[in-house]
Amino acid sequence: MTIQWFPGHMAKAKREVAEKLKLVDFVIELVDARAPLSSQNPMLHGILQEKPKMIVLMKKDLADPVITDQWIEHFKQQGILSVAIEANQKQDVQKVIQKAKELGKEKMEKQKAKGIRPRASRAMILGIPNVGKSTLINRLANKKMAKTGDKPGVTTKQQWIKVKKEFELLDTPGILWPKFEEEEVGYRLAAIGTIKDQILPKEDVAAYVLNYLYSYYPYLLDERFGLSRVDDMMENFEVIGRKRGCLESGGQVNFDKVADIILQDLRSGKLGLISFEQPTE
Repeated sequence: MTIQWFPGHMAKAKREVAEKLKLVDFVIELVDARAPLSSQNPMLHGILQEKPKMIVLMKKDLADPVITDQWIEHFKQQGILSVAIEANQKQDVQKVIQKAKELGKEKMEKQKAKGIRPRASRAMILGIPNVGKSTLINRLANKKMAKTGDKPGVTTKQQWIKVKKEFELLDTPGILWPKFEEEEVGYRLAAIGTIKDQILPKEDVAAYVLNYLYSYYPYLLDERFGLSRVDDMMENFEVIGRKRGCLESGGQVNFDKVADIILQDLRSGKLGLISFEQPTE
């Protein structure tokens, strides 16, 4: 399966990122803590070249904390600065500012050595759609600078934002790569809500979630839905639908509503703290 989804504004954003990169000292890439690898954009790797980078694992409050710690260690071993945050927690936002200061420090010291009055360091913030970029920017600036929303693709243009007196931030639209060659990547991103629900059949995505829970978090599957196995997916939907009142006239279960419930429970955290990939895989 190859999933293709590349709106025109994303192609333009990619060009603009490449053009603006020379204006910044380092890059802040946001990923989803539930799928830190799948939510990285491999298309950007060639563009960023040797530019210093830090990775911010967003939505840590929805991810398995044990797995998140493993990802932090994984990036550390690769020589990449990283931090996991919940964007509405002030102390977490402060961690991002502190890490950004560390990245900008080297450039400022070089300027001082040359007798140049150091300017505030500049960073570009990047991330795939719906990763929480606009929310973080608003927290960093301590005011509403960027539009926020629960649908991918809210930000559509670039803008410079001052973060106190620490550094300047260049916002960019969320960029998704042209297509997913790996089926697993597509399902992971669809499950956590990065891909619009119209791209993949919701029932297929919900079935993927149930299968994943059975393999890695069977106790959550039992606690939330009362399922101890997932052999017959139609039967699973029937059980969940009748328990949650997804019935149509005649007593038939509405599978579309069941899929909505599964995905909403996952994305809201009601299903529990779940990570969809591990650095050891």
